[in-house]
Amino acid sequence: MADPGMSVTPYWELTFDADGDVDGPERDHLIAQVTAHGVRDLIVFAHGWNEDRSGATALYRRFFAPVPALAPRARLGYVGVIWPSMRFSDEPIPDFPKSVAAVAAQRAPGPALDKDTRNALLRTFPGRAPVIDQLARMLDEQPDGEGRLTEFGRLVRLLVDGERPGVADTSQEGEPLVFTEDPATACDEFAEALAAVRSPGAPADFSIPNPWEGAKELLRQAAYYTMKRRGGTVGEHGLGPVIGQLAQAAPGVRVHLVGHSFGGRLVSFALRGLPDGVSTVKSVTLLQGAFSHYAFADRLPQDPDKAGTLKDRQRRIDGPLVCCYSRFDAALGTFYPLASRLAGDDRSCVGSEIAAVLGPEWGAMGHDGVQAVPGTARLDLAAALAGPLPATGCVNVDAAAVVCHGGPPAGAHSDIVHPELARLVLAAGRIG
Repeated sequence: MADPGMSVTPYWELTFDADGDVDGPERDHLIAQVTAHGVRDLIVFAHGWNEDRSGATALYRRFFAPVPALAPRARLGYVGVIWPSMRFSDEPIPDFPKSVAAVAAQRAPGPALDKDTRNALLRTFPGRAPVIDQLARMLDEQPDGEGRLTEFGRLVRLLVDGERPGVADTSQEGEPLVFTEDPATACDEFAEALAAVRSPGAPADFSIPNPWEGAKELLRQAAYYTMKRRGGTVGEHGLGPVIGQLAQAAPGVRVHLVGHSFGGRLVSFALRGLPDGVSTVKSVTLLQGAFSHYAFADRLPQDPDKAGTLKDRQRRIDGPLVCCYSRFDAALGTFYPLASRLAGDDRSCVGSEIAAVLGPEWGAMGHDGVQAVPGTARLDLAAALAGPLPATGCVNVDAAAVVCHGGPPAGAHSDIVHPELARLVLAAGRIG
């Protein structure tokens, strides 16, 4: 078992690379020990954007801490999934300690990259150090002229070109326009959106947004686009098969998948990777899932002949799929639809109006829940905790009562460490 400082026991970690290949000794250790420890219910949590293993483990330590007291008679085990993701260190995570670099960045806001973010980019895009160094210099210097923003956009594109393409959430989803349109236009739009998030309600001509802040957001979205696709790959080709192996070795263990942000996409795509006949997954809980709310759709409202990539995959769960969302999540309510739109969509909006004006086809799970799946239940958090939850199918839970703190640009996207959400995981899995 990993990390003796973890708040719960028994606890294991599973580490995957960008292609979904699992650390073999860690997998074998889990499979060998889970039965020996008498585990009946195994909670498997996949992080979203975290800059390193320590950040992910800190999230698991804090989220899992109240669980034993909430289910004292349950025979629980815990798994933390570690996969190659990253976070821009200037994004505050509520109730988490800030690095020195992040504190400095908040005191002196601007487009420049801090040391922690540069190192995270180097880990995320190995072999791209010259490109990352040039991007950092341009953000520092902010050279004049649209041609310089065009060059910045070209360098950003170099980062994502070498990545495995992955599987889209829907058959209509293509490559985000922010990587194919004029970079100067994309930077201007992101700068306007940032200004709206930081000063909601301010008049449009209150100030002229700095396009280089939009350029930094373009880089951020390129990294997150990579993380989104990577999460699906790790889930389908990594975690799903491991769960199948676990089911074969320990058929009595009930598995409960939890995912935050892109980790929500990871655990959802794990359902695609489950071997036939495996019914060990008893619940899936998505916390501010950063992928299309139409991923499970029977039919796309804008194209009824097409469906979500994960159509009917919720039927692989012997229990419910619970999707938490919050209107205070600016990352998903503002920047996700702006970055995900395709050519020809309306681009005349900023701030909280973006999701509405661009249209629902580019919405995220953590913004308004699962969409276009018949029979989906919709509850607020209090009603969900009063229970019981539906035994099967999709359940949308408005978690804004607790997922409500966080500054720009992400808002409350990472505000998920709450005992109420831990209780919801237990309720979804019918644990205790």
